Amino acid sequence: MSPVPSPAPSPGFDSPAFEAPAFDVPDALVSSYGAPGDAQGRAWPAALPRLAAGFLDRWELRRDGPAGHGMAGLVLPVVRADGTPAVLKLQPPAEESSGVAAGLRAWNGDGVVRLLDVDAQAGAQLLERLDAGRPLSAEPDGTAVMKVLAGLMARLSAVPAPQGMRRLADLAAAMVEQTPGAVPKLRDPAERELVRTCAAAVAELAGEAGDRLLHWDLHDGNVLAGEREPWLAIDPEPLAGDPGFELWPALDIRWGTVVEGGVTGPVLYRFDLLTEALHLDRARATGWTLGRVLQNALWDIEDGRTALEPAQAALATTLLEHRS
Repeated sequence: MSPVPSPAPSPGFDSPAFEAPAFDVPDALVSSYGAPGDAQGRAWPAALPRLAAGFLDRWELRRDGPAGHGMAGLVLPVVRADGTPAVLKLQPPAEESSGVAAGLRAWNGDGVVRLLDVDAQAGAQLLERLDAGRPLSAEPDGTAVMKVLAGLMARLSAVPAPQGMRRLADLAAAMVEQTPGAVPKLRDPAERELVRTCAAAVAELAGEAGDRLLHWDLHDGNVLAGEREPWLAIDPEPLAGDPGFELWPALDIRWGTVVEGGVTGPVLYRFDLLTEALHLDRARATGWTLGRVLQNALWDIEDGRTALEPAQAALATTLLEHRS
């Protein structure tokens, strides 16, 4: 990735804090981009200090705390020239994140973090500062957490997807096509049959895949406390599709507590809460949730796994047994 040019700071904004002193890229982020000695894999994290310095100058920002990271990107707390706290997020451009800017603009802060500036080519976003120390995942009341997720999901999926967004219709067609070649790699015949059932459900729905703007990864770790609203979603991977495809991440959270109490009751409670909040047809929502199980299964098989994740199998089986 080419370094971002670093224009001179604007007049009146020449504090020494804007010299962008070097910082340590978090080890966990570095390790996610290649093994030690993998020069190509480590090239992007190695370039991060210089890349960040360019955007600190370009967007007239000063650092305001230690570097953090998500699954694939660096997050720097910053302050804007007018004193507004924000975060600078840097992440390599990828297909999954290609619609983030358009999605955040379409939502316009309604239930989601605000986008303040963006350079999509460089993979840079300037975002509203939320409280990273207060994720929804830290809240002890599981019922309250599910209600927050349901409310945010309903608001976000009520927005029509802008033109050019990745489409669930295309993902669905690709998943159905990949299934026959992937299924034989699973060891358990029952799991092979379960994946085929998921693919059949997706094939039945693929012709009406929807046009709502989906977050795609809305779980309790992707919601932070905010000032203008109690809770706001972060890190979307926007997709145009049926809101039923949104449910799985919320159904899957805190799986240890689900197993402790018996799977059926908690799964059906969560499913009912979400489908009612989003005003979804239960049968369609079941089908698209099976689509998420199929998607995860195909990814796992591609990674060389020969068995389904137990939570995936249990969730799919429960919904199939109570399909209406």
